[in-house]
Parts: sequence; C-alpha cells; structure tokens
Amino acid sequence: MYLYNSLSHKKELFQPNSPDVVKMYTCGPTVYHFAHIGNLRTYIMEDVLEKALRYQGYNVLRVMNITDVGHLASDADTGEDKMLKGAKRENKSVMEIAKFYTDAFFADCEKLNIKRPDVVEPATGCIPEFIAIVQGLLDRGFAYVAGGNVYFDTSRLDKYYVFNDHDEDDLAVGVREGVEEDTNKRNKNDFVLWFTKSKFEDQALKWDSPWGVGYPGWHIECSGISMKHLGEDLDIHAGGIDNAFPHHTNEIAQSESYLGHKWCNYWFHVHHLNTDTGKMSKSKGEFLTVSLLESKGYDPMAYRLFCLQSHYRRNLVFSWENLDNATQAYEKLIAKIATLNPGSDVDEEALAALKERFNNALNGDLNTSLAITAVYDVLKAKCSDATKLAALADFDTVLSLNLISAGETLRKKQEQECLASADPEIDALVQQRTDAKKAKDFATADRIRDELKARGIEIIDTPQGSKWRKV
Repeated sequence: MYLYNSLSHKKELFQPNSPDVVKMYTCGPTVYHFAHIGNLRTYIMEDVLEKALRYQGYNVLRVMNITDVGHLASDADTGEDKMLKGAKRENKSVMEIAKFYTDAFFADCEKLNIKRPDVVEPATGCIPEFIAIVQGLLDRGFAYVAGGNVYFDTSRLDKYYVFNDHDEDDLAVGVREGVEEDTNKRNKNDFVLWFTKSKFEDQALKWDSPWGVGYPGWHIECSGISMKHLGEDLDIHAGGIDNAFPHHTNEIAQSESYLGHKWCNYWFHVHHLNTDTGKMSKSKGEFLTVSLLESKGYDPMAYRLFCLQSHYRRNLVFSWENLDNATQAYEKLIAKIATLNPGSDVDEEALAALKERFNNALNGDLNTSLAITAVYDVLKAKCSDATKLAALADFDTVLSLNLISAGETLRKKQEQECLASADPEIDALVQQRTDAKKAKDFATADRIRDELKARGIEIIDTPQGSKWRKV
C-alpha cells in the first residue's frame, strides 16, 4: 500500500514498525458542540484507512482522544476555552457538556458506519501522563516557566516547520485578528504545555501540578494519550489538514524532544469540506450536522458515498445539489444490487479479478473514487450474480455503504409491494413478457414493458421472477 506522507510530501510504501500491529492515532473531537459534516468527512476517511489496512491483513490498534479540557478558541493558546463556552451556552457543567456531545458524536459515527476506535481516551483521564511529559521537557531543557505557565521552547529545535516551508514572519503569534501576543513567550512560536495563569476567563477544570494548580495545553494531550496506549513510536497519525499547523507540528516538537527519537512515520491529512462561501465551520452559516441531513430526508449513507467519491487529499465542495446527486447515485446503486440473484454459484477466478481492481484502488493512496468505480465494474461484469454479491460484500468491509443489506431490504420491500397488487389482466401481460424473454423474443418483451409503462405499471425483475406495481 502506498500512502501520501505529509511529512515527506510524497507517496511512500507503507511499512509498519512491527509486523504484529499497526499503531494508528487519530485526533478526536473537542466535545463542546455537535460535529458538523465537515468534521465527519475526516472521520469517514480515517475509518476507510483503518478498514483498508485491516483488508490488507494488518492488525490495527487505533487510539483516539476526546478533548474535554484544555482546547482554547485560538490555536495560538489564547481565547475563550471551547468547553467553557459550551457550558455557558447551555447552562451546564463542563463535564455534562463533554458527556452529552461525546455521546452525540459517536451516535453520528454509528449512523455513518464509522467504526469506534479500539481505544477512546478523554484528556481528563491522562493528567498524570501530561505532567510527566512536561516535567521531562523541563528537565531536558526544551521547556521553561514564565508568568506561571510552562512553555515549549521552539528555539531548541533544528527544524520546527516540519510540514510546510512557511515564512516565519507570517506565523507570528498575532497571525489571527484579535489575538494578542503572549509576552511570556521567549519566541513567537513557543506554545503552552501547562497553564496556571491566563489573561482570559478562568478554566473550569484544574489539577495540582509541580507548577501550581492549572490545566494542560491542547497540544500535549495527543502526545500523552498516544504514548500511554501505543508506546514510544507510531506508524500513522491522522487528522484534518487544518491540524497540521500548529497542532501536529507542536505534537512532533514536544514528543520527539521528550523521547529523543523519531515519533511517527506517516502523517495522513484529510482536506477540507468547503461550502461555496469557504471552509465549513460551526460559527457561520447553516450548522450542517448529520441530524440536519436526516431531517431533510437524506440517508447518511448518501453523505458517506458523497465523501468517498472524492480523494481525501482534495478539498470537497458541499452543496445540496451535490448531495442530491450522491443520493440519486446511491439509490440507483442499491436498486441494481436488489436485482441480483444470490442463488447461483460463485466464480472464484472472476471474484479474484474483481477484488484485485478494488485492492489496487486502495493501495494507490486510498483512492476511494476508483474504489467506487470498482463497485460499478462489478455490476457490469460478465459473471454470476452470486459472484457479484460476493465481491460487493467483500468491498463493503472497507466502504461500509450497507450495499448488501440495503439491497436486500429494497428487494423485500419491492416484493411486498408487488404482492399487494392483484390484477389478472396485468399478471397475464407480465407472464407473456417473461415467456417472450425466455424465448429470446426481446422485441415482444420490450413492447409489453412499454405498454404497461404507458398504463402506469412498473415491472420489477427479482430473483423470484418478474413482479409489478403501480407508480
């Protein structure tokens, strides 16, 4: 399998550190509000990556954090705390907010067939680990205390901007409007490891530490949680492209300075879901959630297909028209699958050829658009229906689009609708069409079909024979 590595800026052959297990870490949500569908695009693509690795035969151990403390509104370690903001908005405690939106997040994941990671760890469960790393960085001279806070000293690094060749002047602390410079910092790119003081509103959750009562900075939590559950090395770290700087940049800085060696081999970044006005966010425009899509009549699987139709390293533009197109594609796909007859024999040679096309798509930097094309290739293939169903079931262990179950549900629904219809004249015409098809008299079969269509009758070919219903 070849994956694009954001660290090297090129596609690389994936080779895990150990043949026994692939260690995978994915950044989880800050649980102060519902996840919007832009957030969920990243989780869908991470889910496909994990399932693709398992499809290749790897044993994967995937860990994800839940940010329930220490994530400020600005990536520059300033601004109102997101968890406190959520608590004030709903007049609840921070932990009540965290519990509610953690549950809501995983409910959305379930609707989208996103597998729950093997380990899910909230930041509040790892305070001792964070303190140990911060102390270790101080002991090694990579951190300093100023103004009551502990900062990471980026001047100690040979290279800080590991993902991009940024102009350092463009990355000053005040890069965002309304963000004031933190005068405690020795260098403009230093970041907070542990807070005891803040010029902004006080944090709701605090713990004792060697530097006073306080709370962790956002960046330290992923390093601490990863090391707790995955040890001192990672195979893959995944997240949204907006986390590459500064969050993942700071993770690498603190982790490798603490450990004294390379920490993670492959960095997998999913690009943005945009609207026609720009990047999707919770603070502007219509707040697009899975529940909102459902309220408008959309199947979450149509949104998953919408995401899979595009490569993860391309920005994807959301519009209702684009989602409508994905919905129509999904419904047509399931309708075709519903016509397949599972009663025939599986052609193992043909199945292997179909699986090879799908596997090649996954191995080419997780090209899900080509993987979807492989699904359509199955439906067009000259092989038995049982072979096609076996291939689709195999592919869906990665795609997770409910291809088989949705097709079976539709077929049963159509059969029930047909059974509810009874008209001797129509039944006779349908039987005549069936007899004509068996005799390879397709002109007669097509004439009968068109005649019935003109009378508002739809013929449905099922594995149990031709049925009809009024439309």
